[in-house]
Parts: sequence; structure tokens; C-alpha cells
Amino acid sequence: MIEQTWRWYGPNDRITLADIKQTGATGIVTALHHVSNGEVWTVEEIQKRKAEVETAGFVWSVVESVPVHEDIKKQSGKWKDYIANYQQSIKNLGQCGIETICYNFMPVLDWSRTNLESSFDDGSLALIYEQKVFAAFDIHILKRPGAVNDYTEKILKEAEVYYKALDDEGKEVLTNTVIKGLPGAEESYTLEQFQAVLNEYKDINDERLRKHLQEFLAAIIPVAEEAGVRMAIHPDDPPWGLLGLPRVVSTLEDAKAVINTINSVSNGVTLCTGSWGAGHFNDLSVMAKELAPRINFAHLRNVKRDNDYNFNEDYLFDGDVDIYEVLKAIVEEEEARKKQGRKDYSIPVRPDHGNQMLGDVGQDNNPGYSLYGRMKGLAEIRGLELGIRRSL
Repeated sequence: MIEQTWRWYGPNDRITLADIKQTGATGIVTALHHVSNGEVWTVEEIQKRKAEVETAGFVWSVVESVPVHEDIKKQSGKWKDYIANYQQSIKNLGQCGIETICYNFMPVLDWSRTNLESSFDDGSLALIYEQKVFAAFDIHILKRPGAVNDYTEKILKEAEVYYKALDDEGKEVLTNTVIKGLPGAEESYTLEQFQAVLNEYKDINDERLRKHLQEFLAAIIPVAEEAGVRMAIHPDDPPWGLLGLPRVVSTLEDAKAVINTINSVSNGVTLCTGSWGAGHFNDLSVMAKELAPRINFAHLRNVKRDNDYNFNEDYLFDGDVDIYEVLKAIVEEEEARKKQGRKDYSIPVRPDHGNQMLGDVGQDNNPGYSLYGRMKGLAEIRGLELGIRRSL
């Protein structure tokens, strides 16, 4: 059976481990959010968090994430020291029996949306991305140099109309929404500081960032192999360029380039159907089958999308991703691993993002990570898996 997991943001998460126990999840996906980016995760701190998780009746299944310091992505500053720290964190996690690490290589922003509380017909709320709204922020609020060259004439006109209709409060809400994707920064960044961070990537294109990623993998994957740890890179969210920043994990070909860099089960991917699925050019049914041997972790959610780079997050069975085919590929891969005699055949899967609904509406939720929407998603994943296994 797949390992049914749940993302928990630690002791400060409004959703407690006791709450999560009632969802049916058996594994926890969490991180040491209090440790500064780039610092070593010590055995002592890892064991403290592990004890919290295990005392509540769970296993700590996946680390999400050990953040990759921006200096590593840029190969600037103390990047070599940060790689050494990352290697040590991998060793320490392996020593503590935590064997899967999700990470990303997205510059600056971990994710991007333009509305965190878009209304559904049923009264629930979901995250959405509209290209014209993002362009309005990029061009008219941030005023990024050269931004107008990154959008079509149609989007430029729509963005101008949208911006002119915004009042001061609307501009502030949009700015804070975009900046939410900054890991750990949120509203504490000014627009000037944000632009300064973007400027640090002005000479780094996709090709150069890919080279930096390959060199990072060369440094960490042998360490992960020795520690018995499986790395799982997360795709770009969304899977296209934003704000002039490079992207290197947006397509199937990108993912293959990552896993072909070093041929090892420790060098795998996080199959995130929502992030890759936001791109109309990605077929998740195909991606799941082709990447199956290197799927070390999976996030399941659905999206409705169009060809103009707009998408909204949706219920598990209602979007444009064929979740049945995706989960079937995961189940079949697990069966293949069993036949190979692998002890690590069970793939951890979590419900990724859920609509704010019922008692979650109006609560202090991490964007996408409310209780009831994800509980609904986990129940649907569980039922679908049972049906697939009975049909094999």
C-alpha cells in the first residue's frame, strides 16, 4: 500500500497532530522550520521533532523540505559551505532513520499564486493563478525592468485594465499574495528588497541554473546513497518562467535531465500533480509512467488550466489531470519494487492543498493547507487506491 502522509508545519501549525490522527494518515511530512536556511540540521534537533511525531502515533516519513540556500543556486557567497552543511544534514537525517527528503531548486519563490481565497460555487475557497493579474503586479506594482517583454500583447492590455481597477488595498493584497511564495519572508520584504533579490539572478539563465543543479546533485547524491536517503526534487510551481527567473524542473524533459545526471534511486523526484499539472504542456499520465522508477514522493491534487497560463486548484477528481492514471502508475511501480525485493517499495503520498471549507473558512491557514479539504483529498486517494489494487 502507498504510505498515506500529511504535511504538518510543526508545533505552530493550527492543525495539530491529534487532528491529523483522525484523518487516517499514518506518516508525517514536516521540517525543522525554526532552523535557519543553510544551517546544519543537528541530530539533537531532528530527534526532538521525531519524538514529537512518534509520541503522537506517527512516523516521520518525509522531510519537506531541507531548503537549498540561494547561494547554492547562484554559486555565490558561501555556497560551498552551504553544500557541506547540506551534506551533513542528509547524513544526520539518515542516522535518525528518516529516509526521504523533498527539496526544490526554484530561485527566490517557492510557489506563486494571484489569489489565495478564490470562491467556488459550493462556498469553499481555493488558490488560483491568473496571468493578467501576475503581470499587473510585475509591470505596474513591482515595475521590474523589462517585464513588458515577457507577456503577450493581449496580457499586457488585460493587465493594465486590471491594475487601473485596483484601489490601494487591492494593490497591497496582491503584493502580499505574491510575496507569500518567499520562503520564510512573506510580508517582511519590501518591493525594493524583492527586486534586489531578483537582480541577483540577472546573469543566470536556465542553462546556467541547470549546471548549478547538476553540480549540487554531484555533491549530495553520493552522500544520500551512503546515508540510505532518497532525494526527491519538487517541480517548479508554476512550471514556467516568472519575474525573469530561470526554471529547470518544469517539464518531463527537465525531470529526465535531473534523474539522468546521476543514475541512483537516491536521485529521484516528487511527482506533484498540481505543480506540473498547471502547465497545459504537461501530461501527468505520461510523466507518472515514465518517471515511475524515480518517484520517491508524490503530492496529489488537481487543477483546471488553459493555454494562456491560468489555472485554479480543484478537487481531486474534477480537474484536467487524470488522477486515476497517475495513481495507477504509482501503485504499479510499488508492485514492481516489491518484485525487485526492495524494502523501500512503499511510496509516500500526501494530499496536496485542499479547498478551505467548513470550519476552516476564516481560520489562520497556511495557503493550501487547511484541514477539511485535505482530509477529503486523502479519503479520495485511499478509496481510489483500493479500487486500483482490486482491479489489478
